[in-house]
Amino acid sequence: MSDLPVGVIGGGIVGLAIGRELTHRFPGLVVNVFEKEDRLAAHQTGHNSGVVHAGIYYKPGSLKAQLCTRGRALIHEFCEERGLPYDACGKLVVAVDDGELGRLDALEVTARENGVPGLTRIERSEITDIEPHAAGLVALHSPATAITDFVAIAEAFAADIEAAGGIIRRSTPVTAIERRAGAIDVVTPMGTHRVRRLVVCAGLQADRVSSPVDGEPAPRIVPFRGEYMSVKPDKRDLVRGLIYPVPDPQYPFLGVHFTRRVSGDVEVGPNAVLAFRREGYRRADVRLRDVRDIVTWPGFWHMARRHWRTGITEMRGSLSVKAYMRAASRYVPEIGAADVVRAGAGVRAQAVDRDGSLVDDFRINERDGIVTIRNAPSPAATSSLAIAEYVLDRVGLTA
Repeated sequence: MSDLPVGVIGGGIVGLAIGRELTHRFPGLVVNVFEKEDRLAAHQTGHNSGVVHAGIYYKPGSLKAQLCTRGRALIHEFCEERGLPYDACGKLVVAVDDGELGRLDALEVTARENGVPGLTRIERSEITDIEPHAAGLVALHSPATAITDFVAIAEAFAADIEAAGGIIRRSTPVTAIERRAGAIDVVTPMGTHRVRRLVVCAGLQADRVSSPVDGEPAPRIVPFRGEYMSVKPDKRDLVRGLIYPVPDPQYPFLGVHFTRRVSGDVEVGPNAVLAFRREGYRRADVRLRDVRDIVTWPGFWHMARRHWRTGITEMRGSLSVKAYMRAASRYVPEIGAADVVRAGAGVRAQAVDRDGSLVDDFRINERDGIVTIRNAPSPAATSSLAIAEYVLDRVGLTA
């Protein structure tokens, strides 16, 4: 094996899982992880809802379906080995009116094809056995859906990389990638690092970092901010686990839902509103370059024409707690606008193709020794260790 290290761009959970898998599969190999922030898991990993998904939603046979199933088992095993929090509190996907029953039926078919463990369809009386304060006609119960702390997991991955002799380069943005004969130069403000193979896991910056090296102009990242409400302490006991709506299959977001966190907090959310900065966690956050990239991408306008009504509804909920909670309260009527306070937010790197299609599946490319992960939304955190296995089978390293 060449003495050159292997590089990974991105210190989120997926990049760190890949770095860790490299050190396990090739003992003695030096791994360099490049992270532009001064801390790991700073963006999507550190701002998600902490849910370990069981595979309910994903098209059978897709990468999401395959890697979520494998990844859930690997994450569970990893948390047990390291003593990290992992609570299989279970999930209800609830239909609250007759118009949702057809979509729930279709979702059940998908979940069963994906082999979701322990999945059951339950009626109204059984819903309250599991969640006494939930309302609904029919639900799917997934007892294997869990909650965890993905930041703690990412930090444990980083510790494994460093214990194996790898280097985590924080505060090190990558400004260019240049191919050389038998090598790849990763250019940073602190210097140039030569590697033999490279994996790009740049999350919200995935298109900008990947396009120059994989030659693909699409998909383009369009950022969506997901805002959360936190349930006040006196109402937290009304939610035991996870309560989700039946999702719209034409829309990649799962809808506002109730989520218990491993801290004991209960959150409502997230919604999905267009963000005007890729790493903008407040409504006031605007970056002109990011706005320009949105409005000059033809796919954005195609997407906007198809989903503008949903966009208006989401924006209304962003501006008004009462509007935000109107939909959520259908599932837990005893928790309303007076029972929550605004909490944090995350930004989802939604990949959009030129025709306006919202890229749903993971999209992973490989070209001349560089793997680019162009789309890795939820359930990427759940799937991270399985994504690492998949990527390592593609980078062409040999012992």
